[in-house]
Amino acid sequence: MSLIRRVGTHSGTFHCDEALACYMLKILHPQAEIVRSRDPAVLETCDVVVDVGGVYDPEKLRFDHHQRGFTETFSSTSAIKLSSAGLIYKHFGKQIISNITQTSPDDTDRLFHMIYDSFIASIDAVDNGISQYDTTAQPRYRITTDLSSRINSFRPDWNESDHDLDDRFQAAMNCAGQEFVGAVTRYAKSWLPARNVVIEALNNRFQIDNSGQIVLLERTAPWKDHLETVESELNITPPILFCVFQDSADSSWRIQAVPMHAGSFELRKPLPAAWRGLREADLSKASGVDGCVFVHMNGFIGGNRTREGALQMARIALL
Repeated sequence: MSLIRRVGTHSGTFHCDEALACYMLKILHPQAEIVRSRDPAVLETCDVVVDVGGVYDPEKLRFDHHQRGFTETFSSTSAIKLSSAGLIYKHFGKQIISNITQTSPDDTDRLFHMIYDSFIASIDAVDNGISQYDTTAQPRYRITTDLSSRINSFRPDWNESDHDLDDRFQAAMNCAGQEFVGAVTRYAKSWLPARNVVIEALNNRFQIDNSGQIVLLERTAPWKDHLETVESELNITPPILFCVFQDSADSSWRIQAVPMHAGSFELRKPLPAAWRGLREADLSKASGVDGCVFVHMNGFIGGNRTREGALQMARIALL
């Protein structure tokens, strides 16, 4: 993309998607001016136009998503139609991530997909009115603290007359953008290095147990987001059922059942039903393992005072 001097978006009421889209473009082109207008003649003077104009044409740097017939998604497997934030991210996200993190091309690609799923997708969905769940039931509660809702709070109240919408948009853009940069930075510094921890644990799995279905993390790391992907890349069979790691808050150890997918409550194999809800001596008696601390009622996690105790619980749970 050549040098961008003017980024156009619509005037009037704003939303999270164009606020973030504009901020992402300014990461690549800090000197760019944000022009808010619905006048076609004004927008024609802009190098890039987002969220207005009724045209999606990447070659001409026109990125609207409101027009009839627009069906663009992030990938062939995604069901979420893109907003202006998703469009800018899809076309320039790797450059933006590389600008923020200076990661290698392979790591930038991993971050590119993770950041979309964990950050951008919800903004696309909210702006396009896509529900999280296929249900007609009334929600038990409302969430009004997500980023899209917080950006809406920058808009003037209905009975507020003394305001400057362009100033409000600038504040909203900075809020959305700073949160985006913070998320990218966190994933680069914390989530991405955890991948190597998971790879090491998988490579050592047969040293932990002959079954190859238990992994041991010598340090706590966000392993669930990586395990399924790395299992597939390394053709790991049979699948991992339990992960053992030291609790970061104290010196005890945890055994956690592996979920079917990251973020799922369904487990590949839960801890034994006879252990669930028990603690301390009662749990040690039921399991036959000294030093037990607890097993959750849902069977997804348990604890032991020692590394060997947690591994012993995992080995018994395989049976």
